[in-house]
Amino acid sequence: MIMVIALALAAAIGGGATTALAEQNRTVEENDPATGGRQLLFYNHAYAVLDRETADAVEHSAYLRTFANFQVRTTTGAGGQTWTGRYLMGRETYFELFGVGDLPGQDGVLGASGMGVSTEVAGDLVTVTERLRARGITPVEFQQTRDFGDGVPVPWFDAVFTTDQYDHFGAWGMEYEPTYLDDPRTNNEPPAFPGDVGRERYLTDVYRDRLMRDVTAVHLAVTARDLASTVPLLKAGGFAVRTSADGDVVARRGGTDLHFDAVPVDRIGLQKVEFVLNKSVTQRHDERIGKSTLAVGPGPRAVWTFDARP
Repeated sequence: MIMVIALALAAAIGGGATTALAEQNRTVEENDPATGGRQLLFYNHAYAVLDRETADAVEHSAYLRTFANFQVRTTTGAGGQTWTGRYLMGRETYFELFGVGDLPGQDGVLGASGMGVSTEVAGDLVTVTERLRARGITPVEFQQTRDFGDGVPVPWFDAVFTTDQYDHFGAWGMEYEPTYLDDPRTNNEPPAFPGDVGRERYLTDVYRDRLMRDVTAVHLAVTARDLASTVPLLKAGGFAVRTSADGDVVARRGGTDLHFDAVPVDRIGLQKVEFVLNKSVTQRHDERIGKSTLAVGPGPRAVWTFDARP
């Protein structure tokens, strides 16, 4: 599920590896009074725009269909906007890939990316929004819908952004609508507890028949402005956020580590995605996919590395 950032915000308002972390900035945000002890937001999914050669290789890769619950599908969202993504879906988390020009405007350029972090319990997004306001941020709120093909938009999830101004990366907090999860057309699982709007309920169990289980780390290069807009959301959601002396950020808690390098706009892009597998593999397998390499094993992990931009 992609949220085309520019379109979503328009609707809402009307219109290298990470460097060593500096010791003086190693503050664990879970002890921040504005954050509290319980994590409210968890990595849900991220997307990235790749060069056309790599995007096409991903779409037609036979190996990815055995590695993950891999899908290529078109979705109709709010305002009738559509997008076609290439999805690798796990138990609770997933990743979505596009080629240059697949998305409109600044969202469709090489290196553009985005990320959704979601709640597990109904009502937690309200708390996140309150925390943002306590930090002096005026949240931009938005509701995404989905059309199942009958022309009737169904409320899908509520979202909150920290800003309507960004370069080529945006992050949003999100909470699935209980009525959407209960809709029989979604084939979602029944709630595991009262107020269950979690990721595991949303995703299917097809992952059990593939190698990939979940996303454990995402490495993205984004502009300093986009990173500055992202950090408050992660802190409000309960991530432990650490910032290096040169502005790079690592956010942990919840099972998926988020690594952000602050770079000039001509160096933005997806660097690496790490996965945990459903089982250990004895030998390493390297699968070249366009301008990227998916290294699977040995052991219960895989790392997908994308070539650096020229």
